[in-house]
Amino acid sequence: MFEVADGLWGWRRRHPEWFEEAEWEPDVSSFCVTSRGVTLVLDPIEPDDDAVWSRLDELQPRAAVYLKPDHVRDVRLFHDRYGATVYGEMDALEERVGAVERFEATAPGVELPGGVRLLDDGRWRRETPAYLPEQRTIVFADGLMCDPDGELRIWFTSWHEQRVVPALRQILAANEIEHVLVSHGEPVHTRDELEAALTRKPWSG
Repeated sequence: MFEVADGLWGWRRRHPEWFEEAEWEPDVSSFCVTSRGVTLVLDPIEPDDDAVWSRLDELQPRAAVYLKPDHVRDVRLFHDRYGATVYGEMDALEERVGAVERFEATAPGVELPGGVRLLDDGRWRRETPAYLPEQRTIVFADGLMCDPDGELRIWFTSWHEQRVVPALRQILAANEIEHVLVSHGEPVHTRDELEAALTRKPWSG
């Protein structure tokens, strides 16, 4: 487990589907936030640590959110164990999750329980970073990652300069951001590091 801010923490573990040729490191992060009295898990993967489970059991998350279609991970487990509503891109539901009792489709601009807002990062809805207003934090799935040298990098797209960089600049201008969280690599970063990432060559594996 690692702490980020009051009401915001996370856990890391080896991704069960990692393989040697993958363009990302084996350990990935998931996040848990309590905002306005509601607890949500973001891109949650099943913990392999009893202490994490104990903390989650105490908090009883009410929402399990995947921020992009291939970050469905273990949202169904949280749906079944805690009665959490699953939030995510509709296209991924049937293929990657299956039928669930509680589901809400998401898109940029949607407000989740606890006042958590989903943002447009210029990736055509393939990723919706989450802004946590109480913690002044933005959470990314893959759109931003930490490279092996410890630097934040934007994941490459063919519309990097045309859409992604302008969208991220708009996010920075519109929101108070102290913490930047990413799933891949060192999880916790700062606003200044995000600003620096906009000037770096995008990551392409």
